[in-house]
Amino acid sequence: MADILPSILSPQDLVGLSVEQLEQLAAEMRRALCEVAATRTAHFASNLGVVELCLALHRVFDFSRDRLIWDTGHQIYPHKLITGRFARFGSIRTKGGLMGYPNPDESPYDLFMTGHAGSSVSTALGLASGDDLLGRDDRHSVAVIGDGALPSGIVFEALNNAGFLKKRLLVILNDNKMSICPRVGGLAEYLDVIRTNPWYRGIKQQAGELIKGVPMVGGQMEWMLNKAKDSIKGALHGGMLFEAMGVRYFGPVEGHSLPTLIRYLELVKDEEGPVLLHVLTEKGHGFKPAEADPVFFHTPAPFECDDDDCIVSIKKSSARAYTDVASAAIGNAMRRDQRVTVLTAAMCQGNKLEPVREEFPDRFFDVGICESHAVAFAAGQAKVGCRPIVDIYSTFLQRSFDQIFQEVCLQNLPVVFMLDRAGLTGPDGPTHHGSYDIGYMRLFPNMTVLAPGDEHDLVAMLDWALQQSGPVAIRYPKTTVEEHVGPRTPIVAGCCEPLLDGSDGLIVACGTLLGGAVDAARRLREEGLDVGVINARFVKPLDSRLLLERIEAAPWVVTVEENALQTGFGSAVLEAVHDARIVTGPIVRLGLPDRFVEHGERGELLAELRLDATGIAQTCRALAGVMPANGTCP
Repeated sequence: MADILPSILSPQDLVGLSVEQLEQLAAEMRRALCEVAATRTAHFASNLGVVELCLALHRVFDFSRDRLIWDTGHQIYPHKLITGRFARFGSIRTKGGLMGYPNPDESPYDLFMTGHAGSSVSTALGLASGDDLLGRDDRHSVAVIGDGALPSGIVFEALNNAGFLKKRLLVILNDNKMSICPRVGGLAEYLDVIRTNPWYRGIKQQAGELIKGVPMVGGQMEWMLNKAKDSIKGALHGGMLFEAMGVRYFGPVEGHSLPTLIRYLELVKDEEGPVLLHVLTEKGHGFKPAEADPVFFHTPAPFECDDDDCIVSIKKSSARAYTDVASAAIGNAMRRDQRVTVLTAAMCQGNKLEPVREEFPDRFFDVGICESHAVAFAAGQAKVGCRPIVDIYSTFLQRSFDQIFQEVCLQNLPVVFMLDRAGLTGPDGPTHHGSYDIGYMRLFPNMTVLAPGDEHDLVAMLDWALQQSGPVAIRYPKTTVEEHVGPRTPIVAGCCEPLLDGSDGLIVACGTLLGGAVDAARRLREEGLDVGVINARFVKPLDSRLLLERIEAAPWVVTVEENALQTGFGSAVLEAVHDARIVTGPIVRLGLPDRFVEHGERGELLAELRLDATGIAQTCRALAGVMPANGTCP
């Protein structure tokens, strides 16, 4: 049988396909997913789990007019395959290729560039409301949200509002019993009760058998049975949480049966008011290794497998990452001090905290995708004498901005923030780059902000931070660790670390771009330029005394940071120079520009932004008025 996927140029091409052809198409889509995952790190298990759901949604709705939001967005690959992007699918998550998340610049079928969990119901409700106001009330608005994202506070704010507004809104609860790791919390237990209720599952099966015997009025009969079933179900348990908020609940529905999905979507399609359709899926479905270990296969390293879906090899890197160093340092701190706890937001695997969870289950807290709660929870622990470590990606910690302000900094509580993935996160792209944490952290009184230059700094900074009486933030990137840079000095509050002296110019490096700064300085010395290097270490407070002394004496200065230039480290240096009213030579700030940086390998992006050793050296040569070694202008 000929392949179908290459002929699907838009979702309209699904309309004439039989169920058997749709099932073949689903198999071809999974094969395409496997081919990509075999060549590069990509979101995998979550995409395998929504293939049938994606096909059913595009078969029942016309999303050239209707509205579709994929929550979080890392399960967007099947959607991309059938919305005109199959020919470019091999480029996904490579520089200049398709993004691994929804991207409106790629297709009109991607309405929002989503990458953070929980916002889909709010935006879908806004789309429904806006269409209604503008006279387009014949359009449907659909949000697909996972059970891991469901506990996010914004979801319940949106459901509460939807129940009040009573706009036509369909929320698909994609329930695969997982976030990235297994879901946690009381709501997860509630969904498990619905999922496993034997009485409910029995009536569902009996209803299906009865419908098969009524071919002419099957749809009407199923609808009537569902109405009766819902009223009985409400007296027992399932779905009442949503019903109480004014959102009609249907399900749970088998998520890998295309006929069942299509039938149920057609049934709820024109229901008035907000509806939640509970769909049961399996993360990793259709690929045996991913079904067996969906946590590992969320974003696995490239792998090879045989025709029976047995893994032959996994191309793992042996290099240690800063995340590994941070996890080990947290574990050591917890062994030394019984007061130390660690909190994460559904990212135990991403933060490499599995060993900590296993060794200290009573002091490890995964709160789910609820970053605001995590920070306020940590504040409560700190208030009674614990020493909580909040270990959350930089891009996700933004979601708790108000709690950092009100519950931690305003109270001056000793909470340590470990900001993983600070800076460029490579193929994950603009939704995940940790570009803004220096700016949003250094704003607050009482907050201390540190940026380790290498592995040595990261370990020493955590030990130092846990001895402080107020909040401390430590940012580190998603990359492999740098080697130690010569003899080191201890971490002292507000003190930077001079590494190289030089009379011709000065580089002040903030964070792990320190290695590139040192490399650039060494190249320049080979060319006759004597350039000094300082490891800033502290963003707040700055080492104003030593920094200003060196800056005032230098003919020119380059500051380097893997953070947005606005309100960043370089801005802090300029503020200090201005406040001290000293006269300096030129000060050039290197960092992330005032635009959203696209996806690509971290090394590629650093080179493009002139933040690698070559780019730093070029900037220094230009300031020194010296032609670069290759004889071309920088």
